[in-house]
Amino acid sequence: MYKPALASLLAILAIAPVHAGETTPVDTSKKSDLQEVVVTASLAPVQLQQTGNAVYVISASDIENSHAAMVSDLLRDVPGVAINRGGVLGSATQLRMRGAEGNHVLVLVDGMEVNDGSQADEFNWAHMSASGIERIEVVRGAQSALWGSDAVGGVINIITRQATKPYQADIFSEAGSHGTTNSGFSVGGRSETAHFNLNGSHLASDGENISRHGGEEDGYRNTTLNLNAGWRPLDNLSLSLNGRQTEGENEFDGVDYYVTGLPEDANNESEFRQRFVRAQADLSLLDNHWQQRVAVAVSRHGNENFSDGLKGGSNSSRKKQYSYLSSVNWDDQNQRLSLLVERETESFSQRGPVVFFSDPNQNRSRETNAVALEYRVTLWDDLNLGASVRRDDNAEFNDAYTRRFDASYQLPDTGTRLRASWGTAVKNPTFTERFGYYASSLFYPFVGNPDLRPEKSTSWDVGFDQSLFGDHLLVGVTYFKAKLENEINGFVYDPGLFAYTAENVSGTSDRQGVELTLDASITPSLSMKGSYTYTDATEPDASGRDVDELRRARHLGSASLQWEATQRLSLALNAQYNGHQDDIFYPPWPNPSQVVKLDDYTLVNLSASYRVSPALTVYSRLENLLNDNYEEVYGFESLGFGAMVGIRYSFAQ
Repeated sequence: MYKPALASLLAILAIAPVHAGETTPVDTSKKSDLQEVVVTASLAPVQLQQTGNAVYVISASDIENSHAAMVSDLLRDVPGVAINRGGVLGSATQLRMRGAEGNHVLVLVDGMEVNDGSQADEFNWAHMSASGIERIEVVRGAQSALWGSDAVGGVINIITRQATKPYQADIFSEAGSHGTTNSGFSVGGRSETAHFNLNGSHLASDGENISRHGGEEDGYRNTTLNLNAGWRPLDNLSLSLNGRQTEGENEFDGVDYYVTGLPEDANNESEFRQRFVRAQADLSLLDNHWQQRVAVAVSRHGNENFSDGLKGGSNSSRKKQYSYLSSVNWDDQNQRLSLLVERETESFSQRGPVVFFSDPNQNRSRETNAVALEYRVTLWDDLNLGASVRRDDNAEFNDAYTRRFDASYQLPDTGTRLRASWGTAVKNPTFTERFGYYASSLFYPFVGNPDLRPEKSTSWDVGFDQSLFGDHLLVGVTYFKAKLENEINGFVYDPGLFAYTAENVSGTSDRQGVELTLDASITPSLSMKGSYTYTDATEPDASGRDVDELRRARHLGSASLQWEATQRLSLALNAQYNGHQDDIFYPPWPNPSQVVKLDDYTLVNLSASYRVSPALTVYSRLENLLNDNYEEVYGFESLGFGAMVGIRYSFAQ
């Protein structure tokens, strides 16, 4: 009975002036934020007002005030972003941007590419803890001209915390529903020439039952360490080192392929490992007119599956990147030319038992050499233009050429900024799609297709940001449209193989939509924000008829209220709406697959914090206040109401 009323409230907030002030994600429409520098929308750092891309920034205060345990929970409020989690904490979590596929979003951690080559080039958001994260930059739209393959729908750059004081440290611990505990520490320091910050956390949960029936709880463990360090031996030379390690295990149910086709209780467990390292040197010459950067990055992923304590299959991936960036600016920094040269090597390994006369054990690798060029210019102080082109020479596919143009124009004395971008993008077939082998059951084996072609996309967007009433009301509107060719369907039955495989689809997949953001400062202590996304994503079916793509809700919205009740007490109320969407269900053989509907749902969350002293803070987080029963993946139950209470102690010199 609460859902219609809450949906109406969400709609009202989405069309009312809303703004999260100091404690919510920053929207590029806010005039005071346009001077903010971002590092993901260009080869060189650029101010928000100087790029025509749709950029969204989640700040350190946003992360702190939300008390969110996982980054995926923070990203649910970002326009154009949709999240699907297949069950409880630690379950596989997908992120889609503007209706694109999960592996069409490039994910960076401190500039390192961390998409998992052993998991279809997707980044599994289930394991990205929010602990130690300083800010998150989200750039929507095609970005392959800067970042290469995977950056079809956009790029997300997760930037970890740096020390800001000579000595600082904090510890926290929280506990709550579902047998969940989360504890961690941070210690760091900064001098005139050096800085370091080491962060660690351990998250554990007994979980709940994922399947619709049964009572087995599916637990989760996650231990993360993160290092962000730097040294400036000379005034014009700086060195930096970033590293992040995450490892743990999550329990999950099996699927009853023979009777119901739905998840069922099973003693299954997956152990995972993620290790990311990046070393970088920056040199500035000619009175800061010429910047150069050399970087080496390595990302590793490993996954091992167990059933009833016995090891089953495993896979792993490794990506090495070597890059050189040269950027020259002139004309009082109004013009800039940047050159990127990059080499990337990727490897994939799969291990498992030999079944049905097929051997999944294999090692694969590929190499890519790339060069990118970007030119940016500011004209008359109000007009900013950017153009970039990139060539990727891949050992497995034809050379790929991608382009991008963007423009931003600030109308004088109006508080209005117009922006637009156009770009092409490419997504190479994954190791899994080309060479993977999985035998989940006798009736649903998968065999890769080595003859796949890369997916290609062309997209554009236009929008404006409007400041009103002395910056107290801020509005952002964006229209986007994208076309995808050679889309890869990974669930095509091949009667010759008696198995499923992957194939390029004829025709085009089309995505278009509208993104709205509104922010309002109501009083010095009360602020609101809202966002709404409409997405129309279709693809051709076997007959050539356009059908809605799976797990793409047409309507997404969020609304938040932030209240600094006193100098010590703050409250944050957040509502997230996810419209109904299609999913796919595979009933037992010989029945064909079925398209099913997932109901819409609304999640209401409340967080509060009370500063007992300058060093001690007590906080709480209530999730799914209305105890809404919903599924984001068909057949996989999500968590109901949950509560967490925590304490944090911080000290600094």
